[in-house]
Amino acid sequence: MTIRIGISGWRYAPWRGVFYPRGLAQHRELAYAARKFPTIELNGSFYSLQSPASWRQWYEETPPGFVFAVKANRYITHFRKLNDVKKPMANFFSSGLFNLREKLGPILWQFPPNLGYDRVNFARFLELLPHDTRAALRLARGRESRMHGRSRLAIDRNRRLRHAVEIRHESFLDPSFVALLRRHNVALVVADTARRWPYREDVTADFVYLRLHGDKELYASGYSPAAIRRWAARIGAWQRGSQPRDARLIEPTLRARVKPRDIYCYFDNDAKVRAPVDAEALHAAVGLPPHR
Repeated sequence: MTIRIGISGWRYAPWRGVFYPRGLAQHRELAYAARKFPTIELNGSFYSLQSPASWRQWYEETPPGFVFAVKANRYITHFRKLNDVKKPMANFFSSGLFNLREKLGPILWQFPPNLGYDRVNFARFLELLPHDTRAALRLARGRESRMHGRSRLAIDRNRRLRHAVEIRHESFLDPSFVALLRRHNVALVVADTARRWPYREDVTADFVYLRLHGDKELYASGYSPAAIRRWAARIGAWQRGSQPRDARLIEPTLRARVKPRDIYCYFDNDAKVRAPVDAEALHAAVGLPPHR
């Protein structure tokens, strides 16, 4: 099974001249970052629908074997709060994701802090999630008319789609939530948020998705060598199919199947240029060869 460790986003002004070489053109930053890391979390799609041309460009600027995680559009999660979202989801999937082809990795659905757990609403949302690109294409064809002329409604082949959800409200700490995620093979994001929002480690899918936002100061603090070693040990356990002995679980009696898993891990502590440094450190700590 594969371990992929990378960064959340790549276009940050403070990184220029620090992570990025001085004088590197902004339009070359993705290509540079993609040589350093095997995966990047694409977060521009969270703020607005991107164009098919942009998705194609990102594909072309990254090397073979590279994988994007894609952050789903906030109109679905933060504005509609999962209510009546079939059309908005169709708009999102039609906007050009299919242009990533084999580089399309997990789709991240981040929920806002003011969205509580509603079992019926959440179950309805999970039922809508497509688990391969053929199903996503069927959904995308139901897009709104405003998307006509700015859509990509073709796939190169049928590919598996994976989904992960990041919670930020205590009401999700409910065993029925874990059961729903497992029923649909959707991963609960292991989100380290400097104790700002709930942190749980229930394994609910055939892969594990981590977002490391900073362990002391949200989006800013770096991870010490001891913290990096701790995360490396946890990733090793999850990849082997087990879980850490001290795992913090919503439902300890619901044990996950022992089966090797893919790992996707993204550092989002970008404010002080810690994300690329910590990602490289964790990459080495889990025993992966340098990515080039």
